[in-house]
Amino acid sequence: MTETTQATEPTYHVVVNDEEQYSIWPTEQDIPLGWKAVGRTGTKEECLAHIEEVWTDMRPRSLREHMAATADAEPEEVPADPTPSLVERLSAAEQPIEASLRPERTASALRAAIDEGYVIVRFTETRGGTELGIQLDQGATDLAGADFAAGSGEVKLVGTLTLDFEPVRCVARIDLATLAGQGRLERVA
Repeated sequence: MTETTQATEPTYHVVVNDEEQYSIWPTEQDIPLGWKAVGRTGTKEECLAHIEEVWTDMRPRSLREHMAATADAEPEEVPADPTPSLVERLSAAEQPIEASLRPERTASALRAAIDEGYVIVRFTETRGGTELGIQLDQGATDLAGADFAAGSGEVKLVGTLTLDFEPVRCVARIDLATLAGQGRLERVA
């Protein structure tokens, strides 16, 4: 005759800590420090079902208390950032710029970009160099002083863009020999 033993399903305690966070712990083990039994014991599924029923706010007790205490408090006034925005800095005065051309940096590549109506200008003295894509205003752009074939003379580029959610106009003068010059932004009303 063969004797069979049937394994019993393990039982658990429902435990809670000082922050009112719940867990389960095997009944055959000592409950760890910082946790206490809440008086509910059963199978894993029974204990987890009890926790789901009673633990309705997963935030730790200290966080709930802090949020309740500060809910009625006046919001702290955040001091204004003393650093001017990028639009303000680039609108304040003329800035060093260069035409940002890829893959080749030539006067003919700049001419091709102008003909397409879109030029990228890099403000070289901003942190990292700010590149702005400008939709050219062909009526305001002046190419009269430029000789693109010889790579000499100067172009005046005028166009619009949106920077930091603000519509602006860029006015840039670029020397064709160096593909660098001066530029600034103007706020568009």
